[in-house]
Amino acid sequence: MKKAAIIISSILGAISTIVLALFIYYFSVTANVRLNPDKLNDSVQNVSVFDVRGQEIDLPQLKKCASFSALPSYVPNAFVSVEDKRFYTHNGFDTKRIGKAVLRNISSFSFREGASTISQQLIKNTHLSGEKTLTRKLKEMKLTRALEKRYSKEEILSLYLNSIYFGHGAFGIEEAASFYFQKTAETLTPAESATLAALVQSPNRYSPFRDGEKCLKRRNFVLGLMKEQGYISASEYDKAVSEPLPLAPNAESASGSSYLSLVFEELSTLFPDEKPDDSTLKIYTYYEPELQKSIESYEVETDYSACVLDNLSHGVKAYYSSVGRVKRLPASLMKPLLVYAPALEINAISPATPVSDERTDFGGYSPRNFDDKYEGYVSARYALSHSVNVPAVKILNVIGVDKGTEYLEKMGLSVESEDKSLALALGGMKEGYDLPELAFAYSTFATMGNYSPSRTIRKIESAAGKTLYEWKPTFTRVFSEDTAALMNDMLQTTVQEGTAKKLRSLDFQIAAKTGTGANSTGNIDAYTVSYTSEDVVAVWMGMRDNTPIKTTGGNGPAALALTLNRKLYKDHAPANFPLSDGVIKVAFDKEEYEKNHRILSADPTAPPITTLSELFRASAMPQEISTRFSRPTIQKPVISVKNGSVIIELCQTEYYDYVVKRKNNGKTVIIYEGKYRSKIVDNSVSAGGDYEYSVTPVYNGTEGETVILPSVHIQKQNSVPDDWWD
Repeated sequence: MKKAAIIISSILGAISTIVLALFIYYFSVTANVRLNPDKLNDSVQNVSVFDVRGQEIDLPQLKKCASFSALPSYVPNAFVSVEDKRFYTHNGFDTKRIGKAVLRNISSFSFREGASTISQQLIKNTHLSGEKTLTRKLKEMKLTRALEKRYSKEEILSLYLNSIYFGHGAFGIEEAASFYFQKTAETLTPAESATLAALVQSPNRYSPFRDGEKCLKRRNFVLGLMKEQGYISASEYDKAVSEPLPLAPNAESASGSSYLSLVFEELSTLFPDEKPDDSTLKIYTYYEPELQKSIESYEVETDYSACVLDNLSHGVKAYYSSVGRVKRLPASLMKPLLVYAPALEINAISPATPVSDERTDFGGYSPRNFDDKYEGYVSARYALSHSVNVPAVKILNVIGVDKGTEYLEKMGLSVESEDKSLALALGGMKEGYDLPELAFAYSTFATMGNYSPSRTIRKIESAAGKTLYEWKPTFTRVFSEDTAALMNDMLQTTVQEGTAKKLRSLDFQIAAKTGTGANSTGNIDAYTVSYTSEDVVAVWMGMRDNTPIKTTGGNGPAALALTLNRKLYKDHAPANFPLSDGVIKVAFDKEEYEKNHRILSADPTAPPITTLSELFRASAMPQEISTRFSRPTIQKPVISVKNGSVIIELCQTEYYDYVVKRKNNGKTVIIYEGKYRSKIVDNSVSAGGDYEYSVTPVYNGTEGETVILPSVHIQKQNSVPDDWWD
């Protein structure tokens, strides 16, 4: 008995010692921790953003506060139901929830499940970092207790709703209501309130503009909790779950700047659920203020977007959009990415490949060219630079839609299975892409076939200078250097003589592709994406509501692209595009190409005027060689008799000399020897005679294959024809 008492006493003593030690540790680590009311009113006061030169950017109004008294009750209750259902009854800590979380973490051998109340979240978001340490938790406990003593539940909820981050650069309930629903917080519906409450756990993961299915499921989960906890009725619930999600953001909301919207969106992607380990952040970007100003001050009659990125760092220098980062159909911008580059890569085409441009039905799909004009056989280079539709669809039909989309996926452009059709060659799809995605993809050509996504944030530091994140491009090989070099050359032709001629005045190498999308009412999307060895400049013009526009890709967007390129290179010229040892210039037979639509390497002895030149991959050079001059050949001439004379009409191969011989009564004579003539007339024949002629082409002294013509009979004049009698 005495021994048991000693054991119990020892255990109690040990526990007391541990408790005392914990109290001492608690007071030591929280001694200087104080609740700061100023921090409660601004969750982003410790975020500083810097441009490419390290100058701090003057942040616009990042957070508009909503009046709590003006909010419908279901707005705060949506957050209470999903984040802290005992909020109104606890003193800052939900002991029941903490106990359940502890048991679950023990059973799963992890510390993944938390039990933070709204009060604790407010403290963590405004006063502390997101690190999961005992020290940080003890500080949170002290500050939460102080918060609960100083503020009422309504005040805490108001501070919480006006400080929380909702993704896409939107801080606070008022800014979130404007960004997601284009309305004020006091006019939010139960469904909209539940949508915003659904975002809190992970704004990036549950954004309706990123994953509508996940967002809808989470929103309806919140609505179910609201009904279960008595905040909305069954009929309100039924109405709310049938309400659609927002389809597009309010471009004039959120951070107040298109570029900063990208920055904060990127930040939420880097740290989707927690802040990094320091609440004071220094965000260093690739932002170039003067370039941004040039974009934003541009006067245009439509909505528009423009994105400029650096091909070396893969950093976004400037970005603006009057409609937000919405997805639009890419029109003919798809042709290089989906059709021509993949076809070059698998040696299905070369720039010289002749393609028949004629109205064609592809199993019920019959694409049309602009103005319904068709040009017969054109080269792949011409078809791309002039953005001819039918050849692009034909080439995609040859290589296969699946093969083309394989390459798109490698460039960050995903394609849904229902979009995989030949119409994809012309940008026909359900949803489309946003402008930065397309700009990033086109950078693949400038970087000689290597793809990397691009970023606005180059580095994030803590207040103490600790690097929390640093962007380094990660490249994926999409196309060979050969293919990239050919695409760069072909898209320079688009500038020199094709649809992007507005850029032709620039005195450095620049490649470009335009695109114009239309519906039954007229043009609705117009694009120009240009790039040099240094930068990509992408421009879109259209209307938010798809109202028809008067411009095309080669006009309005190309004009803005010209302005931005002049701004970029006002003090220097970009280097020429890199060359590739695997690309060779080859001369080929002009006549064979134009008449028979075949590519034959030029005869080594051919005069230059009879050849054309084009770039080919060394692995896809023409396999046949023309022998038109080393072994001259001609089509069989036409022979006839008229008025007692023999007429021989030669084929039109004017580069040959000709030897024409006549055979009669066993005697052969040369009746003509010399340069090409369209007709050779033999007047020295005798009536009643039979004659046989031969024609031999000659080039530079080399005789070709002799052609024997049908024999002819010269009738006696005024004689009766053999078939005169009936």
